[in-house]
Amino acid sequence: MEHPREDRPVDLAAALARARSPERPGPGTPAGTAVRPWPGPPRPIPEAGPADLDLRTLLRLSLAASDTSGRLRPTPSAGALHPVDTELVVGAGCSLPPGRYGYDPLRHRVHPVGPPVDGTPPGVTAALSVTAQRTVSHYGHRAWPLLLLDTGHAAAALLLAARVLGAGECDVRMDGRTEDPLAVVRVPPPDGRSPKRPAETEDPPTPADLLARRSTPPPLPGPPPHDALRAVLATAERAGDGGLLRWCAAVGPPRPGLMELAPGGTALRRHASGEARPTLAAWAAGQAWLADAGAVLLAHGCPTDADTAHIRRAHLRAGFAVHLAHVAALRHGLAARPVGSWQQADLGAALGAAPGRDWVVHALALGTRHADEENST
Repeated sequence: MEHPREDRPVDLAAALARARSPERPGPGTPAGTAVRPWPGPPRPIPEAGPADLDLRTLLRLSLAASDTSGRLRPTPSAGALHPVDTELVVGAGCSLPPGRYGYDPLRHRVHPVGPPVDGTPPGVTAALSVTAQRTVSHYGHRAWPLLLLDTGHAAAALLLAARVLGAGECDVRMDGRTEDPLAVVRVPPPDGRSPKRPAETEDPPTPADLLARRSTPPPLPGPPPHDALRAVLATAERAGDGGLLRWCAAVGPPRPGLMELAPGGTALRRHASGEARPTLAAWAAGQAWLADAGAVLLAHGCPTDADTAHIRRAHLRAGFAVHLAHVAALRHGLAARPVGSWQQADLGAALGAAPGRDWVVHALALGTRHADEENST
């Protein structure tokens, strides 16, 4: 698998087809450094002035590691490998002087990498790219979908942190047209008003909500309450870029099946009947615990003949929406765990539609809080 910054572009359609196949990855390879080796000396992020965008807190709430290994961060990542690299283009109104900086999430420091850029808007623009080898080292040919999903999660984490800080309206660009950067998040300085309710969440999260965000270890038993499941589905749909992806949730007894939002988003309706969770467990790299999860939120779409831009956009948007749904689930008292690796997961064909048109792209396993209690006993 090629590194995304190599001169020869990745054949993403071929990479995705191989990742979806039953072929198993080979032996692991070295992951390399956990942080991109940014040039220039590291420097701390200064405290913010009263009217400045607080970059120290923005990054602490979104991307910074809280342990020495670098595995424990507010943003989930497949295998805790964290391949996403962040370059900051800083304009006026920030706690750093204008310029370009590489961010080191392990040390929560920045490296000056360039002078101010003409025409840089106020605030900060975070350009997200990936060091593929970190994920390839463990997942081999299955890595590319995971790299894109991880980038979408990082973009959503930045958006939520900006909302907490009362920043102005953010601009999240994930159009799939470029591989470097894969996503760009522009965060303007605070606008002096109270934080607005985000379109993607029921109400603004708190700093504690963001710092407490973690992928719950399995098992995740216990069906979510109806209202909580509806809220999680609604959050994902609002963040899912219109018709690019479809969303449903696999539930178990007493009436197993796939549930989706009814028109208007105020109720759930049955999309299909029958127990889907054991099949999902087999499709998700054989993660048997999924068969007993309380529910499994599914993002599906991205047909076999999708072009490179569509593949990127669908996976970036799926990671973005699942991240917001994850936070919504935690705020409703649920346990939650993203599930990114899917093989032969042709949901459309399994439901009797034409094959190759409707694949599982990403998922969020859901359970009730007693799963945490079981794990601690």
